[in-house]
Amino acid sequence: MYQATIDLTDCKSLMELHERIKVGLHLDDGYGRNLYAFWDEINRNIPCNFITVKGSKTVSKDLTGKVEKMREILERNKQYWAHSKHPFDYEFID
Repeated sequence: MYQATIDLTDCKSLMELHERIKVGLHLDDGYGRNLYAFWDEINRNIPCNFITVKGSKTVSKDLTGKVEKMREILERNKQYWAHSKHPFDYEFID
């Protein structure tokens, strides 16, 4: 099982948020740096079974909506793979 951690502690900007996603998921420079690309990566392109998101409550207020959208995307991915041989899960640690 492949696990990954995205550390958002004290993240201040949208570019920084996507850079942290890129680093945490070990993505290459082709990562699109938007939430559609985030969905594509976790759903199709990385063999990740479990993602931990740290520090989501410490991001700047401008990013709280993006973090909530990330949570929705992760939950959608969990539901999508729920009945597969390799189910997906996630957690938020704040």
